[in-house]
Amino acid sequence: MLKIDCRWLCAPLLLSAALVTQAAVPSALPASVEPATPATSVQTPQAAWATMTPSAKRELRARYAAWQALPETERQRIAQAAAALAGMSAAQRDALQAHFQGMDQMHRDGWLLGPRLGALYAKLQPLLGYLPAEQREPMLALLHQLDPAQLEQLSLISQRTPPQERVALREQLLALAPAQRAAWLQQNVAR
Repeated sequence: MLKIDCRWLCAPLLLSAALVTQAAVPSALPASVEPATPATSVQTPQAAWATMTPSAKRELRARYAAWQALPETERQRIAQAAAALAGMSAAQRDALQAHFQGMDQMHRDGWLLGPRLGALYAKLQPLLGYLPAEQREPMLALLHQLDPAQLEQLSLISQRTPPQERVALREQLLALAPAQRAAWLQQNVAR
């Protein structure tokens, strides 16, 4: 069960849950989009879409694609976090929203990878930040297959690897068979 006592630690999870859940619901608008009609009128999803800017549409598509790419267990965690967020007072939700908006955009975007990877994204970012398009899907699949200890090991390796060696490191990791990853991670974290 999600503990709300640690709301500042849970803020990214809760707010990313709200953002990703919004993307999964076709009638939802991103928080940054202002409605084009007065608050008293009801707008259809098609009309809301038509009033969005191209950048808002791209953002909503990206969030929806991120939602679709998440494993079912991550979607369930996000749904639970969204329910917890909905149960909070407006003041608590506003405080969490302000905290989340205060984060660097890179870290906010990292939460689109789901709660597991979003929590470690700042540590994994050196390795994943400039991922070529052809490596994106295989790397995300690989990351979702790693257990928490292996993700921690990879985050240490990511932080310790000099920028000029990251491409080779990613290629090595992606070339490994799943059975070889644990030994490779232990060997590389020990360096």
